[in-house]
Amino acid sequence: MRQAQLFRLSMSGPNDVSAIKELIETKKISASEIIAVMGKTEGNGCVNDFTRGFAVQSLQTLLRQYVSDTKLNSIGITISGGTEGGLSPHWLVFTAHTVEVPDNSQRRQKSLAFGTATTASIKPWELGRLPQVTAVSDAVQKAMERAGISESKDVHFVQIKCPLLTSDQTSQTYQGHTTVTQDTLKSMGFSRGASALGVALALGELNPNDVTDNDIGQNHSLYSAKASCSAGVELDYCEILVMGMSKDWIGDLHINHGVMRDAIDVEPLLSILSPLRSGSNFQLSKDEQKDVVAVLAKAEASISGDIRGQRHTMLNDSDISSTRHARGFTGGAIAAVIGHTSLFVSGGAEHQGPDGGGPVAAIYKMP
Repeated sequence: MRQAQLFRLSMSGPNDVSAIKELIETKKISASEIIAVMGKTEGNGCVNDFTRGFAVQSLQTLLRQYVSDTKLNSIGITISGGTEGGLSPHWLVFTAHTVEVPDNSQRRQKSLAFGTATTASIKPWELGRLPQVTAVSDAVQKAMERAGISESKDVHFVQIKCPLLTSDQTSQTYQGHTTVTQDTLKSMGFSRGASALGVALALGELNPNDVTDNDIGQNHSLYSAKASCSAGVELDYCEILVMGMSKDWIGDLHINHGVMRDAIDVEPLLSILSPLRSGSNFQLSKDEQKDVVAVLAKAEASISGDIRGQRHTMLNDSDISSTRHARGFTGGAIAAVIGHTSLFVSGGAEHQGPDGGGPVAAIYKMP
């Protein structure tokens, strides 16, 4: 039987893999048991954020010392750029440790489970359109199967790394096909949105007939409550990591999720953490903080231009992308609850939760 382990590790820069190396060298984990790695880097999170590719390259260089190329290629790697405000760059390392369980033992509760899958390459003219939606939906179902999660209600968070369009790609015509946009920055939003709708289809949040090409990036009433999508130039396919609960896994790690209705809605997070909170304090105590292994969230500047009736200016800044404002702002709100800043807050929440809000999940140890 598999036992999930998750390690949150600091990094001094996108090339700093020393904490992961120490885990392996001290035999706290086996590199062969690594299933996925997520990372938050200090780049701008936009088209030209090369910290993402730098982190992937640095991680692969390290792991190649311990595992075969076949194993290395099976490890899901998702790097999200942008640690604005007080957010801290960090790694999240997911491992699956095999443990012996007596045949006559009774399985009690579901435990944290995760699985990965990838799509085929997304063609430039498919990005941000229904072919990408379908490809992601199929891959999410495959990742669920690998995780031993049979019911969509047991899925609590789906992290996706998806491609974007480069200027070379947007300038070409492909046998009569054109790209969804000529703007490389906007292509990130189309890719995130199509990926999120793929999650919604896979989990039964939407039906196939609910989504058309014209809905992607436009119909904000369509969304997944469990998708978190990040676009980058470092890959041309979609990398999927499904996280949920399964009786096929054992251990004390649990995951739960909620949906923030706007950038300062921390009530869903407080509800998720209710099994850990023993007092009435808003911020977790130091003892309670130790049981929270990871917090994952999406952030987005509301298209309406306001937050609870008050005007915001995130969409009017021509110097800094609104996704950067949103990460720092929502990250601060969540950090006030958690009590630290190593939070995986990703910007750009197209079809990922309601306008201005987004999914939030916590992975924690049950007391």
